[in-house]
Amino acid sequence: MIVAHAADGTPLAAQSEGTGRPLVLLAGQANDHTWWDAVRGDFPYTVTVDYRGTGASGKPDAPYSTPLLADDVIAVLDELGIERADVYGTSMGGRVAQWIAIRYPERVRRLVLGCTSPGGPHAVERSAEVRRALMRPDARETLADLMYTPAWRATHPGPYRTLGDPAMPPHARRHHLRASDQHDAWDALPRISAPTLILHGDDDGLAPVANATLLAERIPDARVHVLPGARHGYFEECRPHASELVRGFLA
Repeated sequence: MIVAHAADGTPLAAQSEGTGRPLVLLAGQANDHTWWDAVRGDFPYTVTVDYRGTGASGKPDAPYSTPLLADDVIAVLDELGIERADVYGTSMGGRVAQWIAIRYPERVRRLVLGCTSPGGPHAVERSAEVRRALMRPDARETLADLMYTPAWRATHPGPYRTLGDPAMPPHARRHHLRASDQHDAWDALPRISAPTLILHGDDDGLAPVANATLLAERIPDARVHVLPGARHGYFEECRPHASELVRGFLA
């Protein structure tokens, strides 16, 4: 584990594995680096980050935002001495990745955005039914169903690493939720200059697949690949195909 420090002094835990061209993997909301446990071995050199509020990173009780989390990632790259990297973000990690590519274009070689959205009023939101289900006491089971298909879950009973960091304090969960909800990169997306691949499952109830088209329309020369029948956790359920698509694009 590596520990970097954000501009405000918050300690940021990160993990670096392998050799070669670095690929930064960014997890979903309220998750730490273990989101990528099933996938990171598909790539030769990966860097993962425990967002502030998760894992071994500091957990300040102050507002978070996706641009702030993007700045945190750059602090990690600075600590590792990485001047330029590929960046692959899924879910809220895709929102953070957008801001990295927008604010730090010289640091991003290629960009992959998975199961994410531009945020703001232009985004296609999840249904009211899904929002209500996520507020129920059994929300963890609901979230698992939104991440993976029943057929896949029948042969992969878990535990799943994508359902949130159970050690997060309540204030950090609130700050993560607010950061994701308040994300809006719509006006800035045309400034992304890195070649961009957008991946999405067409049965994604957390981030409807229409958001992939919206991102592609805003990001210059972006390409889209939709995975039939896949849900929010396409990167795990559809592995190795999804990882193969990413490796091919990064090559």
